[in-house]
Amino acid sequence: QVRLVESGGGLVQAGGSLRLSCAASGRAFNTYTMGWFRQAAGKEREFVAAITWGGSNTYYADSVKGRCTISRDNAENTASLQMNSLKPEDTAVYYCAAIQYGVGQALKEPHQYNYWGQGTQVTVSS
Repeated sequence: QVRLVESGGGLVQAGGSLRLSCAASGRAFNTYTMGWFRQAAGKEREFVAAITWGGSNTYYADSVKGRCTISRDNAENTASLQMNSLKPEDTAVYYCAAIQYGVGQALKEPHQYNYWGQGTQVTVSS
């Protein structure tokens, strides 16, 4: 069992930055691929980024590539998403998710993940 808690959301002006964090509790965090998803009001949940269990592979949605960086600290059981050059269309609830030994393009599918956090709101004003 893995429990995930996101933090770091808030209100920011367009062009600004935010760093989201996901704290994990439970065993063997270093065996879990971590993903970030977001869901805007009235829209489906969409993939943002993922990082494999050892940190050697990262994946990004085209919409955030070059603006976001996913990272993890296995010693601290945390995963982070640094978001720069934020746009109003980045406004959404952001969720972190975990899947054990996840790899590949399937990581872009929400149903691949076993564990989810409660989400943190990111609002970007124009």
